[in-house]
Amino acid sequence: MTETSPKTGYDVIHDYLRSLDGSPGVYRMLDADSRVLYVGKARNLKARVSNYARPGNHSPRISRMIRETASMMFLTTRTETEALLLEQNLIKQLKPRYNVLLRDDKSFPNILVTKDHAFPMIKKHRGAKKQKGNYYGPFAGAGAVNRTLNQLQRVFLLRNCSDSDFETRTRPCLQYQIKRCSGPCCGLVSEADYAATVKDAEKFLQGRTKGIQEALAKQMQEASEAMEFERAAALRDRIKALTQVQTAQGINPQSTPEADVIALHRDGGQACVQVFFIRANQNWGNHDYYPRVSGDEDPSEVMEAFVGQFYSTREPPKMLILSHGLDNDDLMADALAESAGRKVEIVVPQRGEKAELVQGALRNARESLARKMSETATQARLLKGVAEAFDLEKVPQRIEVYDNSHIQGAHAVGAMVVAGPDGFDKNQYRKFNIKGDSLTPGDDFGMMKEVLTRRFQRLLKEDPDRTQGTWPDLLLIDGGQGQVSAVRAIMDDLGVSDIPMVGVAKGEDRDAGKEEFHRTGKPVMALRHNDPVLYFIQRMRDEVHRFAIGTHRAKRSKAIGATPLDDVPGVGATRKRALLAHFGSAKAVARANLADLKAVDGVSAKLAQTVYDYFHENG
Repeated sequence: MTETSPKTGYDVIHDYLRSLDGSPGVYRMLDADSRVLYVGKARNLKARVSNYARPGNHSPRISRMIRETASMMFLTTRTETEALLLEQNLIKQLKPRYNVLLRDDKSFPNILVTKDHAFPMIKKHRGAKKQKGNYYGPFAGAGAVNRTLNQLQRVFLLRNCSDSDFETRTRPCLQYQIKRCSGPCCGLVSEADYAATVKDAEKFLQGRTKGIQEALAKQMQEASEAMEFERAAALRDRIKALTQVQTAQGINPQSTPEADVIALHRDGGQACVQVFFIRANQNWGNHDYYPRVSGDEDPSEVMEAFVGQFYSTREPPKMLILSHGLDNDDLMADALAESAGRKVEIVVPQRGEKAELVQGALRNARESLARKMSETATQARLLKGVAEAFDLEKVPQRIEVYDNSHIQGAHAVGAMVVAGPDGFDKNQYRKFNIKGDSLTPGDDFGMMKEVLTRRFQRLLKEDPDRTQGTWPDLLLIDGGQGQVSAVRAIMDDLGVSDIPMVGVAKGEDRDAGKEEFHRTGKPVMALRHNDPVLYFIQRMRDEVHRFAIGTHRAKRSKAIGATPLDDVPGVGATRKRALLAHFGSAKAVARANLADLKAVDGVSAKLAQTVYDYFHENG
């Protein structure tokens, strides 16, 4: 009996038209295996789907998608704005093959001026804005924040130490000695004077710098006239540092207090989107993105997809300045305004200062894409070289490299790094806390078995058909024939024995450049000392060492700083500091009686009872 293949294409799509009406909503196109091919929105679902049901002037990408479509799913919404928001969320969640996809989803750091202390601190902050204080940003990256913080400390002398360090200091730290802090921890500045300085720092972060410079210049003149030359020199240095901050920021638009400048450049089937962050009339850095495109999308489609996905998890500024218009700019503005709770303006300038900002962003996008394409070409040659060196059946698109790190078995971790056509893919790095209680300390084979078992059992569960690009084409193992044989046995037990693997062992005298490579059933081999593939493998091995050691050190540091108080219900970081400051150690807290626990500032009678019961019931 002959099996009939499932119906796909125009006929399938046409069958859905009978059940659709003119409501706005979101549609999903699925293949024969129910994998989502595409997510789209529509003002009128019936009209939009009917376009797919008619053979016509579709781009090659859309034609391929239609041919693969075996079923569709629909979700109606009240408005087209809701449909747009839902579309972007589904694209980020499902990552459909035929959508333009923003692959980098990093968060951006802010500068936080705390408000929960008499002497506020200034620091870098990334993540949810839970701490009480004023946030300024976003900045394009940690480097932009650190440069600004460095200069701000020279100008305003604000502290950056933690509250616990502040409370326990008896003399000024190095920051005071190098004139980057006014020493509030030791009473070297009054609360009122410090508050005034904090106010000036926040004015600067809001772009109101002219008055600050004038005030500092006046104070410098007064100090000079009073022959307080040391104070005058310090004020002069602060004015110079303030000027350096403004100079280092480069572009400082006068007519644009708050905006993101977004420019798109395309070449050779690839795209780069450059984003500049303008806040308080200051340039707070830029970042480049490389969305996944097919090559036949209109610039407006790529830009709309980028803007929708970029701001689905970020608060948009008051204005977006774009290099290319959107097909539905009014709809996008409404959607962004709805998520932000205020008006968001979208402009595509043709002249003036805003157009100059776009031209600068376009130039950066063009240069970034050229560098990226050059690096990609080099990486492609290296991957091809790896395939040739180790007789692989195909050029690997995903290489996974594994290593362990521990000190005599303590705080053991496993690490995995990933390399592919775009170089190291840090979003795919994974760390594994070794959990095997029965492992002998220092048992590297046992640790590797646990890491690989957990890794591939998860792959077998989440992607058994190997269609999501998460399966490796090659495993690199740090070790010789023994490690390779052990790993091969582990993989055979898991039923995934078809993945090639190579063991990288230090060769003669353990010198870099004399590595030996071990493969199952094949003789030991080496590469020429000047072979680019050898350098590439060394870089991958060094990267996994770096990642494993860094993960191990973080775990060890956390363990060193841990105390029994961490396990007491209701005792957070603030109460833990209060208890340790009062009693001096966790052991003293455990021995304390109930009356002494109640005497600690910030510890309620109920919490004191909880702490007392925990230590006495648990010995």
